[in-house]
Amino acid sequence: MAERPEHSRDVPPDVFAATLREDLVATLRRTGDPQRARHQQAYMKSTMPFHGVAIPQMRKIAAGAMRRHPPASADAWQEAVRALWHRAARREERYAAIEVLLCPAVRGWLTLERLGLLEELIVSGAWWDYVDAIAPQALGHLLRTHPDAMPPILRAWAVDADVWKRRAAILAQLRFKADTDALLLRDLIEPSLGERGFFLRKAIGWALREYSKVAPAFVADYVERNAGRMAALTRREALKALRRQSGGAGR
Repeated sequence: MAERPEHSRDVPPDVFAATLREDLVATLRRTGDPQRARHQQAYMKSTMPFHGVAIPQMRKIAAGAMRRHPPASADAWQEAVRALWHRAARREERYAAIEVLLCPAVRGWLTLERLGLLEELIVSGAWWDYVDAIAPQALGHLLRTHPDAMPPILRAWAVDADVWKRRAAILAQLRFKADTDALLLRDLIEPSLGERGFFLRKAIGWALREYSKVAPAFVADYVERNAGRMAALTRREALKALRRQSGGAGR
């Protein structure tokens, strides 16, 4: 991020958070399309309405606000994320909070000390669009930067009563490709393998499908050995890339 203005260093975190939020929300409101908003709300089955801003445009708006209002400290950045999230009146405001959370210019502040913030967003958000944005990027980042501390935490999340913490743990390595820790992936999947909930079954299949692109033998063997415990949806998702590569054999 560009050098922070001198005056921004003296702004209390709550004042900074209010300023950034005001800028972001005003721009989202001006940009929104009411017709798109209705379609978005229906698609997401959301009780919270939308502004009607497409995701790429929302990301540009969030990035622009961060450039205009660079946070002077990690506390100010975290306060801004929380203000956007908990005071959101439209769903894109929470999407923008995730963009502020994941902004590359402040990635150095996303450390193990912020795990509580991630848990707060995942548990209070309690829906797939939030979790699927936070888990692979934020939890994945913490796993890469804290490879000793994070696996036990993720294993604990994988047996948590909260379905969204379980889903987040399963998806934490989604972008790791060849760097995936296969044993950790197995440990995160196993506690939910027999669950009937759609969002866990889908997450397991998705995680295995992505890993199958670099470790096809591991995934094929894992699915075969666990076929009796694995839901049909999970198997289909897990084998989708492998079947595509083989021209659809075994469908």
